[in-house]
Amino acid sequence: MLTKRIIPCLDIKDGRTVKGVNFENIRDAGDPIELGALYAEQGADELVFLDITATVERRKTLAELVTRIARHINIPFTVGGGISSVEDVRILLNAGADKVSVNSAAFRRPELLNELAQEFGSQCVVLAIDTKFEDGDWYVYLNGGRVKTESKTTDWAKEAVERGAGEILLTSMNNDGTKQGFALDITGRLAQDLSVPIIASGGAGTMQHFADVFEIAQADAALAASIFHYKEMEIQDLKKYLYQRNLSIRF
Repeated sequence: MLTKRIIPCLDIKDGRTVKGVNFENIRDAGDPIELGALYAEQGADELVFLDITATVERRKTLAELVTRIARHINIPFTVGGGISSVEDVRILLNAGADKVSVNSAAFRRPELLNELAQEFGSQCVVLAIDTKFEDGDWYVYLNGGRVKTESKTTDWAKEAVERGAGEILLTSMNNDGTKQGFALDITGRLAQDLSVPIIASGGAGTMQHFADVFEIAQADAALAASIFHYKEMEIQDLKKYLYQRNLSIRF
């Protein structure tokens, strides 16, 4: 049985960690270097860092922040935001990232996934999908949840894996920041249909929510932000709870 992973997420805007609800009403949540070091110390399995307003012009600034965070952590580190080329990825890996997360750029030019997998290996390539349930199905959204596409999430995820994505980071916009639980339906569908690990994101509010996404939806990892940032839940306490549920957890 594969170990289930607990992954704090740092959404970064202008060098600060921020958090919102349903991708809106963004507010400050602290210093990303301090938070990253704290989560590594508390036993997080990985750390995800997403520059939610990244542009190509700010790539150098982002790389500098990645380097500063990487110096303070000893756990796998995934970085995303504004990545659209092999060279972008090379810069971030050299700065200290272990994996990269691509989203809108990969949707607009799917060949990017092939190029990244060929250059760095699928294990390095995480496809982030922002998805929203409407009109009876889950659809892909781009640009930080601002732009709807006509592509169904299941179709895009399948194509992405075929092109070389080694992991899917699935964020439900309906659930994001609500603390009402993860989107078990779409998470479970991807976990059942795809051969790569699924990271569930959006909606964590209680320890039971984590148990549900692992036991019912069969996610491989669960990502959360505000409950950790605002100290509503300690990672070690969560891991003990999940271990008592007979889930495979790394201490």
